[in-house]
Amino acid sequence: MSSVRSRCPWCGDDPLYVKYHDEEWGRPVHDDHTLFEFITLEGAQAGLSWLIVLRKREHYQKVFAGFDPAKVARFDAKKIKTLLADPGIVRHRGKIESTVKNAQVFLKMQKEFGSFNAWLWGRAKGHASTLQKRPKTMAHIPTNSVLAEELSRELRKRGMRFVGPTILHSFLQAVGVLDEHLVSCWRAKAKPST
Repeated sequence: MSSVRSRCPWCGDDPLYVKYHDEEWGRPVHDDHTLFEFITLEGAQAGLSWLIVLRKREHYQKVFAGFDPAKVARFDAKKIKTLLADPGIVRHRGKIESTVKNAQVFLKMQKEFGSFNAWLWGRAKGHASTLQKRPKTMAHIPTNSVLAEELSRELRKRGMRFVGPTILHSFLQAVGVLDEHLVSCWRAKAKPST
């Protein structure tokens, strides 16, 4: 007999969304390729539902070279034109071009800090008291934070695009810097993984 788990209601009952909620959202990520993947996908999601992007994720992984920033940073105008014609991704010139630019900035940050992960989690340490919240309802789940605003400012200053505070807050939730599962969610009660 299986028990029904109480989840954050935003994932609904779509199996892909439920799997994402249960296995990824809010779990700490330290791999640079995965961090680049999420910063790319969160930017692609701007103005759309996350489920749309989640359904395109596998194709994104294929056409964006497994989210290897060194490869994406070398995408040229011909490759961008090919991507603009690909219905398997969000065909928005600004979002595609920003992914290439963001990859270039990402590589510079890896060189400067040793890894993007070191930069990200190093910045998060100064906000340790706000990294885990247990909202009671969906209305209490924030869409922005002081940390997201600070990181957004720094990334934009470095030349990244589609990294505004709301996008960055979603990114921070996705990669587990912020853990904001509802207090009633089984994930809030589960032992955190690091």
